Amino acid sequence: MIAAEHTILVLLAAGKSARFEGHRSKLDEPLDGVPLGLHAAQTLASVPFRRRVAIVSRCRIDYTAHGFHTVENDDSVGDMASSLRLGVADAQKHDAAAILVALADMPRVTAAHVRRLLDTAQGPDAVVASTSPNAPPRPPAVFGRHLFAPLLSLTGDHGARDLIRTAGHVEAPASELVDIDTRDDLGALQPSSSRT
Repeated sequence: MIAAEHTILVLLAAGKSARFEGHRSKLDEPLDGVPLGLHAAQTLASVPFRRRVAIVSRCRIDYTAHGFHTVENDDSVGDMASSLRLGVADAQKHDAAAILVALADMPRVTAAHVRRLLDTAQGPDAVVASTSPNAPPRPPAVFGRHLFAPLLSLTGDHGARDLIRTAGHVEAPASELVDIDTRDDLGALQPSSSRT
């Protein structure tokens, strides 16, 4: 296992929301009375990470008020890999044994699942990703420190997809690993009484 106390949480919250209709970041949209982009941050507050870093761009959420250090992604392309590189660079500065990469648009991730990922990770070469039945592996994912250099060389919107395809996997229900790309995705999670 890799202890949370030696791991840095990297929350990717700098997406372009390209498939989400509207002018503001989807992370600012309300879900159960809380901005979409705060759900994962609040859920993982109980995990004793060494450090919490949010990679941000357009959203208005004050992650620092929730115990995060924020890093602005000023990349004009703003691909997923650029945010991941910023998180890895921060982890290297703080001598982390590993990073746990989570996406701010995955509001149903549980702390119990993240703990299982850390329990499964073994040593500095660890790569452990999340999966659900009939779905490809995805974040949240753990990367040991020996993977930091390969992660820093990534480009494009695929992020670490090729690395996590060959990773160890920890299964969770599909409902816990849902990510929000469109307004329809968000609407499907809203209580029926709040839909109009």
